[in-house]
Amino acid sequence: MPGEAAVEPHQLYPDDLVYEHEATEATGVPGQVIRQWARRGKIQRFQGNGQLAGQGHEYKTMYALPEIEERARTYRPMPQRAPKAA
Repeated sequence: MPGEAAVEPHQLYPDDLVYEHEATEATGVPGQVIRQWARRGKIQRFQGNGQLAGQGHEYKTMYALPEIEERARTYRPMPQRAPKAA
């Protein structure tokens, strides 16, 4: 939002940086929405530490939990269209 000050990395505690799945568990906001906010520049992305997630994948992106919690307060899921009958 205009006039919103971005969180500087030095203002965060190590526990404030979380992976997408951890942010989803903490706030209830779907991971796809968190990624969309980051893509649109509404929240910041940080480089992860390469922690293994299993099945050969790594968690690569971390997000600032305080930013997500702030946006989650006003988040309302949009109802999806019902599938059309064939």
